[in-house]
Amino acid sequence: MSTADFPFPVSTATQAKLAKLNINNIWDLALHLPLRYEDETHITPIADARAGIPVQIEATVIHQQIQFRPRKQLIVQVQDLSGHVLYLRYIHFYPSQQKQLAEGKVIRALGEIRHGFFGDEMVHPKIRTDIEQGLSESLTPVYPTVNGLNQPALRRLIQAALKHLPDDDTLPDELLQQLHLPPLLQSLKFLHSPPPEYSVQDLHQGTLPAWQRLKFDELLAQQLSMRLARQQRLKGHAAALTGDGHISKLLQTNLGFALTSAQQRAINEIKTDLAQTHPMHRLLQGDVGSGKTIVCALAAAIAVEAGFQVAIMAPTEILAEQHYLKFQQWFASQGITVGWLSGSVRKKARENTKTELANGTLQLAVGTHALFQEDVSFHNLGLVIVDEQHRFGVAQRLALKNKGSDVHQLMMSATPIPRTLAMSFFADLDVSVIDELPPGRTPIVTRLVNSTRRQEVEKLVQHTCIQGRQVYWVCPLIEESETLQLQTAVDTVAQLQAALPQLNIGLIHGRMKSTEKAEVMAAFAAGTIQVLVATTVIEVGVDVPNASLMVIEHAERMGLAQLHQLRGRVGRGSAASRCVLLFSEPLSDLAKARLKVIYENTDGFEIARQDLNIRGPGEFLGARQSGVPMLRFANLEEDLPILEKARNLAPLLINQQPQVVRKHLQRWLAQRAAYLGV
Repeated sequence: MSTADFPFPVSTATQAKLAKLNINNIWDLALHLPLRYEDETHITPIADARAGIPVQIEATVIHQQIQFRPRKQLIVQVQDLSGHVLYLRYIHFYPSQQKQLAEGKVIRALGEIRHGFFGDEMVHPKIRTDIEQGLSESLTPVYPTVNGLNQPALRRLIQAALKHLPDDDTLPDELLQQLHLPPLLQSLKFLHSPPPEYSVQDLHQGTLPAWQRLKFDELLAQQLSMRLARQQRLKGHAAALTGDGHISKLLQTNLGFALTSAQQRAINEIKTDLAQTHPMHRLLQGDVGSGKTIVCALAAAIAVEAGFQVAIMAPTEILAEQHYLKFQQWFASQGITVGWLSGSVRKKARENTKTELANGTLQLAVGTHALFQEDVSFHNLGLVIVDEQHRFGVAQRLALKNKGSDVHQLMMSATPIPRTLAMSFFADLDVSVIDELPPGRTPIVTRLVNSTRRQEVEKLVQHTCIQGRQVYWVCPLIEESETLQLQTAVDTVAQLQAALPQLNIGLIHGRMKSTEKAEVMAAFAAGTIQVLVATTVIEVGVDVPNASLMVIEHAERMGLAQLHQLRGRVGRGSAASRCVLLFSEPLSDLAKARLKVIYENTDGFEIARQDLNIRGPGEFLGARQSGVPMLRFANLEEDLPILEKARNLAPLLINQQPQVVRKHLQRWLAQRAAYLGV
């Protein structure tokens, strides 16, 4: 960063502090909006001050003393012109504050009134002694900052930046009038210095026109960038994957069950995409157990029929191995070769698999992130399938896709994407939705049980196994943690063996060797293990129809998507299924909200929508892990009408006013590309 980034003097030390706030130029300063506001525009008589509401009072210090019990603190007594008295209390204070609050001084104090031991008081109020300067003409902004950069200094820098901003709006006046939005510079000046007639509550609600303008600009930039990315993709060249259908037909014939109408619709959409000469970029989403894997297998069959290779990538070895075994089962009788590649594969087997991928003798490759290592090459990769796509970073997905030239890409997600997210962060994707479950899936009854009633749950486990069914018991950790004090899977096995000695209890966790995990899963699938104690490695992909009870330990510690995925491991057979969520008190408000949602809902799409409300988009999709950005100003659920306006306007601007598009993107993408996903 150089001084050229600021058209006014900014010291090197201050620039370094600004950089910690991601502020590198005047636009960054202008878009560094207040966290909150303080009202220093008028004086409230002490007699009129109400508890719990921040107010500014003007009064004379009439007494000051330091008390040492129950702890050292500074107590200052002040009185205003009405004769009413208020106490100012400082638990932490400096000699300079004692001097500032000397008896006889006239001061202004800004803070929240509360009822204290001595009477009405303010604790650690903000003090001003320069009262001769008069009252503020606008609400006082309070900004996010770092050590060494105080609020007055930051306010001065932002006001200087606002004076140097060019008054050339990115959107034409006639468009702003149609949208009933104010100019951008006017909006920024308003938000940094709101007039006193607006309340702090008005500003925090984010519904004022100035706020609406910033939200609209951000969402419009996002929509424009996504639309342009889609246009660019459609200009790319990919091989048209069309075959005679003999593998697909044989696969469906051998399944032993008919596809649902939703599955058939999804495969038809994928088939149409694969036949195009531009790369497919499609998201296949559906609830737990809706049958996404067979749809992907049929998509893979189309690619193999066309003479191309397919790569299927999953985030965990257990899920990847489940896919490998299923694809082997489905394709082996048709002479199609299926390979397995993961970090645990031994060197000789790994080298053989890499050789077969490179020379084209291996048609399907299933694996984990090992598939996109630099030393892995494909002979003619035509289709990439990524399961649980949100668990992979953007760079990881691109690395696999780039193994071929503009290959077709199909992403799967069993974490349904709420409509608002699909409209924003996935606007460059085509989306197929499997919105019905296969026939025969039994409803799952969910119960919330306090961990103090653990013995009752153990009896339920025993009863379930006596009936010939099987049980999952999931624990978050596999080793002791004094901080979290969570029940470990190892201890759980010991406790269950002691309480239920007649049952065969197995253990599986992420630190076991692949061969060990495979043996345990095979034993559970065969029914020789009745109770499988596991960490969350079994969250996705595990399919044992005879399992009818899921017990989740410390459910209050888990996210909604994870709880829903785990619950979906049961209910896959004909028996009535249950999910017991064991929780420990006290519960945080967030934990209560999550448990309420999972208890009241079984629809993954509704759970995802409420999860988005609770956590926000970045948390919902794992922003750091997935590369999905967080919006800076807009809230997807609250600002859906603004999102829809931006979504409708984006294609019109691209087609009719490309110069407006260029100007808008240059302004916004230059500032916060990371927020906009470009």
